[in-house]
Amino acid sequence: MEVVIVGAGIGGLTLGLMLHKAGIACRIFEAAPQIKPLGVGINLLPHASREMTELGLEAALTKVAITTTDISYYNRHGQFIYSDPSGRFGGYDYPQYSIHRGDLQRVLLDAFIERVGADRVFTGHSVVRAESDATGATAHFVDPTGAALPPQRGDIVVGAEGIHSVIRKQFYPNEGPPRYSGINMWRGLTRWKPFLTGASMVRIGWLDTAKVLVYPIRDNIDADGNQLINWVCDIETPKYKAQRDWNRPGELSDFIHAVEDWHFDWLDVPALFRASELILEYPMVDQDPLPRWSFDRVTLLGDAAHPMLPRGANGGAQSILDGRAFTDNLLKHQEPVAALKAYEAERLPPTAKIVLTNRKDPPDSILREVHRRTGDKPFRHIDDVISPAELAALNDGYKRVAGFDKDKLAARA
Repeated sequence: MEVVIVGAGIGGLTLGLMLHKAGIACRIFEAAPQIKPLGVGINLLPHASREMTELGLEAALTKVAITTTDISYYNRHGQFIYSDPSGRFGGYDYPQYSIHRGDLQRVLLDAFIERVGADRVFTGHSVVRAESDATGATAHFVDPTGAALPPQRGDIVVGAEGIHSVIRKQFYPNEGPPRYSGINMWRGLTRWKPFLTGASMVRIGWLDTAKVLVYPIRDNIDADGNQLINWVCDIETPKYKAQRDWNRPGELSDFIHAVEDWHFDWLDVPALFRASELILEYPMVDQDPLPRWSFDRVTLLGDAAHPMLPRGANGGAQSILDGRAFTDNLLKHQEPVAALKAYEAERLPPTAKIVLTNRKDPPDSILREVHRRTGDKPFRHIDDVISPAELAALNDGYKRVAGFDKDKLAARA
């Protein structure tokens, strides 16, 4: 048995490591001529970090990531609303990591090369189509100049090429453009002094003004004890100019006005944004859930299968969980077509639910509810606005949908 994986992102590399651990051969083909540490911050919540731990990567991740202590919520006046202890600080058996996407990809790539071999990763291979027959599946590639490369054959081909998946487009040529949520996001990285616990993730405000997410992703990056801080600013925007490109540069002048007065004793938000070394812009888009991912011996995984709004650290996490289900079902069923049907039956419904939930009940719905009840005005005490029980219920509800509530995670084999 051998699996051809198209895409060396988080989903493709994790799948490769899981298949190798299960004794199943694989090769990974990446379009980029070189695998570079692109992007900004990403989070591995306990359901994803569990899989990383079981792959023996906890030490490597702990070395380069921030082990998050809490997710805390504030209104745009800097008033505290709620705090949820994270990972092991919240009673989980596994940590939550806040990490640079490039650092995560490097940990995965290094582990794959060490365990499987550098000769099993191929760069400069852009897929143009994949096809099945009775005895296997074939992926066809071109090089960076557009010249055809030798076809690559295996028992299964997995399209894990992300939001611009060619294999998805092959099976759904008339799918149409992504669905815009009405929210544009800007992201950046800033060298900054630690704030709050030094390992806190903070969500602030709401969308009619701005909603901001801030958390550290690297510690002690210089002699002054600064951290690398990841930040995200979401603003309701009827139209967006950015295409769906994770690495498109953004302009500070397009959004800084929304947070000019956000000066808190624990964080100066406009100063943080102005000091950013990098600003990227991305429209909050997703696509409707597909009716199926698998076509005989070819299937989809990760963002190629279920592109969702970038909320709640779910894009990367769900691709990791896809890899676990794919591997488990291949071991269980042996026969490729049956295994892919079982994989799809296990993973398509929960990921579709997350796609749809992210549209109406995001993980930071606490902020929305407090904003609604206060009319965006300061409050005397949060208990006058909403009870602790209501806050906990809002917080825990999304965990159940996304698959990382403690009871469910502890019960999984």
